[in-house]
Amino acid sequence: MSLTLYLLRHGETECSRNHAFCGAIDSELTAEGVEMAKAFAAAYCSTPWQAIFSSPMRRTMETAKPLCTTIGMQPELRDGLREINYGAWEGKTPEVISREYHDDYIRWSADPAWYAPNGGELAVTIASRAMRVVEEIKQLYSSGNVLVVTHKATIRIILCSLLGIDVGRFRYRWGCPVGSVSIIEFTEHGPMLQTLADRSHLDGRLRNLPGT
Repeated sequence: MSLTLYLLRHGETECSRNHAFCGAIDSELTAEGVEMAKAFAAAYCSTPWQAIFSSPMRRTMETAKPLCTTIGMQPELRDGLREINYGAWEGKTPEVISREYHDDYIRWSADPAWYAPNGGELAVTIASRAMRVVEEIKQLYSSGNVLVVTHKATIRIILCSLLGIDVGRFRYRWGCPVGSVSIIEFTEHGPMLQTLADRSHLDGRLRNLPGT
């Protein structure tokens, strides 16, 4: 039996609903975001989990809570799973950022691996700290299922790092909507993407909410 990593993005927040950048802002889930967390718990409570790891942000811990409560497991909190810090762009929409920081936004959009938001973090920095957590999990668990509850950019950067894709392309290779789960199996040939951004555990109303 191989190790399988489930990468769950937190449920809806006000920022995700409004398409605003939210990294270091410690936002909480909306009522719909809580519903998403409960729906994931209901769908995956029978999965035999080895461990649950989470970013220490409120929105991720609130997403992990229903499952943790149901199965009686405590989440392992790791700073390496925090979202990218967007610096001066926090809480602003892409339209506002493009107007207020136009040239910087263009450079960041072209290659976020090596251009950071004003006062924020590089994608390569996120890759370094998040992959340390992935390596820790691989050392602790050679087989079984491990859940990682984290954030949009962090998940996409982890996927790039595992699948050999340029981290600078993390925003342009796959989506990662709120409440979605992506599944990576570590086979004898390396990491294999089994499921990408699945939201079948959510009902149609939750899947069709506006936002990202």
